[in-house]
Amino acid sequence: MRQSITSPTARAAVQEAEPVDCIVVGAGVVGLAVARALALAGREVLLIESEGGIGTGVSSRNSEVIHAGIYYTPGSLKARHCVRGNALLYAYCRQRHIDHQACGKLIVATSQAQVAKLQAIAANARANGVTDLILLSQAQAIALEPALRCEAALLSPRSGIVDSHALMLALQGDLENAGGTLVFNTPVEQVQLMPRGGLVSTGGRTPMTLQARLLVNCAGLHAQALARRMTGFDTGHIPACHYAKGNYFSISGRAPFSRLIYPVPEAAGLGVHLTIDLGQQARFGPDVEWVSALDYQVDAARSAAFYQEIRHYWPALPDGALQPAYAGIRPKIQGPGEPAVDFQILGPDEHGAAGVIQLFGIESPGLTASLSIAEQVCEMAAATDPACRTR
Repeated sequence: MRQSITSPTARAAVQEAEPVDCIVVGAGVVGLAVARALALAGREVLLIESEGGIGTGVSSRNSEVIHAGIYYTPGSLKARHCVRGNALLYAYCRQRHIDHQACGKLIVATSQAQVAKLQAIAANARANGVTDLILLSQAQAIALEPALRCEAALLSPRSGIVDSHALMLALQGDLENAGGTLVFNTPVEQVQLMPRGGLVSTGGRTPMTLQARLLVNCAGLHAQALARRMTGFDTGHIPACHYAKGNYFSISGRAPFSRLIYPVPEAAGLGVHLTIDLGQQARFGPDVEWVSALDYQVDAARSAAFYQEIRHYWPALPDGALQPAYAGIRPKIQGPGEPAVDFQILGPDEHGAAGVIQLFGIESPGLTASLSIAEQVCEMAAATDPACRTR
């Protein structure tokens, strides 16, 4: 039960706490985008990060793909924010001269049985507002990518790649230019919810107690743990968190393809796909490995399964070519074998705690969706606190 601020202990804490309009926790790409948007809306913003730099978790360990919004359930937050975020992200990259490339993606059917699935994927994409997919015959697909083996393919012109670190640096610059502050090495140890917002106690070298009118949880892999440290928050609104580790392998030399290559999805995730970086280096992954703790080591023995999957669409992959690259961990709300679950962006209307917005399960396409998610959080903040709307 929430502690009353009229109690002596709570009253003393409030008197000693430094007041802050907005606190955003977590300086990954979504936290940076949210903090930036709030600052640009005229809010006083403090962005708190437990690590020593921006984007050290999910944001720095992914494929750096700009997704188009093809696979997600129509009407879902993932679909809406991916499609909107795609447009916003390309525009922002052009405006800020962030290195990116609309290289396009081929979704490939490697058997006749999969060809019909391409039609279903295209129909789902149209329902999400992605209307530019092009169905290619085998000959047309191989004309674009001679190293490819497939029966047919879908071309997604709107898919691409981005320098995620440059993107995060630009978001940080916008935040600070708008008057926001970013502090590192500052873990949140406890939050005491108040009638609006809460008292935020931090650790690190310089512990602080801050009184925030708005608190936004963008802690990614640690979002559920942070929510459980919020005294007075209804734990029934905190979903389970499952860690899905994705391993990546790379090859030496220039990529054999100029576009992203994705197999038709057959199980959890989108299969072992081939992506390229802005230096035209190839990487393969991620796979799905359910883990109970954060572990970023790549087991070289997992390459055996990668060879098998990759050779469905690139049969010329040489033996011994794959090298362990890196691993990322996605904060999934669903567990192994369970249906995919949408983003959860919960405000007071959902959980009843005024001045608190919780973001859970922000995995792929979180990078693409980041600017659109930030728009929603700003709208929710303004709707729940009219006194703090854009100044």
